[in-house]
Amino acid sequence: MFFFDSFLIIIYFIFQNYLIGAFKSPCNIKVTFSDSKTRKQASIKKENGQTAMVHLFQSQETIAGEVSIEPFHGKKVEHVGVKIELLGQIELYFDRGNFYDFTSLVRELDVPGEIFERKAYPFEFSTVEMPYESYNGVNVRLRYILKVTISRNYVSNIVESQEFCVRNYSPSPTINNNIKMEVGIEDCLHIEFEYNKSKYHLKDVIIGKIYFLLVRIKIKNMELEIRRRESTGSGPNTYVETETLAKFELMDGARVRGESIPIRLFLSPYELTPTYRNINNKYSVKYYLNLVLVDEEDRRYFKQQEITVFRLPESK
Repeated sequence: MFFFDSFLIIIYFIFQNYLIGAFKSPCNIKVTFSDSKTRKQASIKKENGQTAMVHLFQSQETIAGEVSIEPFHGKKVEHVGVKIELLGQIELYFDRGNFYDFTSLVRELDVPGEIFERKAYPFEFSTVEMPYESYNGVNVRLRYILKVTISRNYVSNIVESQEFCVRNYSPSPTINNNIKMEVGIEDCLHIEFEYNKSKYHLKDVIIGKIYFLLVRIKIKNMELEIRRRESTGSGPNTYVETETLAKFELMDGARVRGESIPIRLFLSPYELTPTYRNINNKYSVKYYLNLVLVDEEDRRYFKQQEITVFRLPESK
């Protein structure tokens, strides 16, 4: 009986090791960009919340490099073809696991055969159209990847992905009107506020002024918020998430008629993205300046104004 039990245990471990070997990749795949030593990198947020540094590109650039496949010692890789894909994908978190490809380019690297030792394959995607920026939001993610696939018969394919970041730049707008609005409660409060412009680059400064034209209620404090509103999906499956990215105190204590308060808010300390409008019919990201007033009875008054945020070309 003891011998039979020991035999079953040995068989179990042999079968377990066989399964592990069957699903374990027999090779190492590495994707290297041809200009990896000189190309700029950018930080992206991963699904687990951690950040990683990846190579940075912009639309119309050529993406080239090398795919290295190296079998582990004593193994060979039988395959029916090797390919590399450049994919631009959008994932909506309420439909997690389903990616919508808006860019899909393929290069065949090898015909069916066997790989016994390290083999390198050069690849190139010329002047790639990458119209949207990489983005990782509350309910949506847009990413670009290079995906290497070793196709095999009877067993699962071997797949390796290398993510990279895309940022696109805009010139300063030729027309950039100022914003002038009013906050009022009939016969109690009349405040006029003005911002120097309506379109800001990511490192810009919001400059403005608030004028008190009528003050018959006691205002306890006033602050300016930067809010990001992310909209995903459409129709009944529309999800809207609003984040307050910054709170800037403008005043503390009562003000009287005729007074004014200057506004000077630097955008560079905050993690902003450009404004995204209806990206591939999947999502939008908009920014708002929200003026909040609180009186001595803790009643709150709001006035919100949308602004446009864009990314200037980086200086050399």
